[in-house]
Amino acid sequence: MTRHVKNILFIMCDQLRFDYLSCAGHPTLRTPNIDALAARGVRFTRAYVQSPVCGASRMSFYTGRYVQSHGAAWNGFPLKVGEMTMGDYLRPLGVQTVLVGKTHMQPDAEGMERLGIDPQSIIGVRVSECGFDPYERDDGLHGIGPDGRYDPRLPRYNSYLNDKGYPGDNPWHDYANAAQGSDNELASGWAMRHARKPARVAEEDSETPYMTRRAMDFITEAGDAPWCLHLSYIKPHWPYIAPPPYNDMYSADDVIPAVKNEEERADPHPVYREFMNHLVGRNFAREEVRREVIPVYMGLIRQIDDQLGLLFGFMRERGLMDNTLIVFTSDHGDYLGDHWLGEKDLFHEPSVKIPLIVYDPSRSADATRGSVCDVLVESIDLLPTFLDSFGADPQEQSHRLEGRSLHPWLRGEHPKDWRDIVFSEYDYSMLPAAMKLGVAPRDARLFMAADRRWKYVHAVGFRPMLFDMESDPCEYRDLGANPAYAHERERLAAALSDWALRQSQRTTISERQILAGRGKSQRRGILIGVWDESETPQDLWSSYRGGG
Repeated sequence: MTRHVKNILFIMCDQLRFDYLSCAGHPTLRTPNIDALAARGVRFTRAYVQSPVCGASRMSFYTGRYVQSHGAAWNGFPLKVGEMTMGDYLRPLGVQTVLVGKTHMQPDAEGMERLGIDPQSIIGVRVSECGFDPYERDDGLHGIGPDGRYDPRLPRYNSYLNDKGYPGDNPWHDYANAAQGSDNELASGWAMRHARKPARVAEEDSETPYMTRRAMDFITEAGDAPWCLHLSYIKPHWPYIAPPPYNDMYSADDVIPAVKNEEERADPHPVYREFMNHLVGRNFAREEVRREVIPVYMGLIRQIDDQLGLLFGFMRERGLMDNTLIVFTSDHGDYLGDHWLGEKDLFHEPSVKIPLIVYDPSRSADATRGSVCDVLVESIDLLPTFLDSFGADPQEQSHRLEGRSLHPWLRGEHPKDWRDIVFSEYDYSMLPAAMKLGVAPRDARLFMAADRRWKYVHAVGFRPMLFDMESDPCEYRDLGANPAYAHERERLAAALSDWALRQSQRTTISERQILAGRGKSQRRGILIGVWDESETPQDLWSSYRGGG
């Protein structure tokens, strides 16, 4: 039996909370296949994203760099040409690096044009797809409004649905994300009041099974060459609507109480106040909305779990569970009414903390199977972990990669120099909160620095926020203006300042190259500051003495 890593299956859900898995303690949601993966691997309980929004978070996963480093700070903000991405690191190791599903990446079209890169060329496609070869790119956001399509690329999934007998030019919405309304009208999934109604698509034709089958198609075609497959589901991200039986698999009785407190609304931080005033926050603050939406959110998660059961069975039949490292995670969480908020965006645990399970088939990981690890982990740690899995030394790329390999923790080792603070950041310049507060785009930025107890949020132009997660694990009490906690604020502000001053842009030359190059310019004829030839070794003058 093979017991080493030959392939990587990198599974990402969209907007899946860390605590909506049965292995993470959810009282009624059952996820047996994900639980079984956790029983064979390590479940990390304190994993944080580098930004609690899809695009920025994913660009950090794919580059191994903080948002401040890669610059793609929000959905639709292009990732600049020249950023090294996952395929750029793995392909030179002989690893096919393939995408099935979502990336939410926007390519730097202006930069590509300036450099003469044809978007349709192999290089152009990879630059546009985070270094992946797109077996099937589908961000699952195919809305059409008065100004046109949100995503101008027509998905292959629409053609698939047409071929299966679902008519129209946007069956993604009309069937997969809508129910049958009254008077022959559609009940659009964009209106959350329709969440519990059954989507008009057959379950086997809905998005999650479709993408699972596409992943199986790639694996079947891949042959024996090593691969890294990024299977990136759009669900349980909105529109919150599901096909039978998942639309009514759970009921309002399964909805756990919201983590919120009236104290939070008494005198909130100005930025937090405006996020509560966003439409999604106001609606998720209503219990009727939560009781309608959350059972379907749970059903969509259960559908993912069921599909992963099929995928893992498919892999077992081919012996791939014995040589494939599997990662299960999410790009961020979902407030679902906690803290009077909906969506994601801010830094409470339901938004910024993610599920993370890593299964390593290697014998060196046998001692940690089924374990739970509570060290502070960042999403940027996965790319170094992948390099490590294929035998490359992530330290060779430390001038670019800002995360660290998780392999020591998978092997039961305990590095003494592991991080004690995690960082996340958020650019809210595109949101109504910035307009309401009169904040210029350059200043609409939030930064989080969190250790094992304290969470500090720096808000440009406003006072900070501070939470004591030991005495206040629900993060109800903002201590950002309390003079008794000035020391903790100053300590974490200093840590954030040190982090902001790190070297992050010298990406074209490594530390090792710099060390190896010290003093070499003299031996290539550059003699600076010399007064007399006797001040330097005589062989440095061999080309300058002349003859005669």
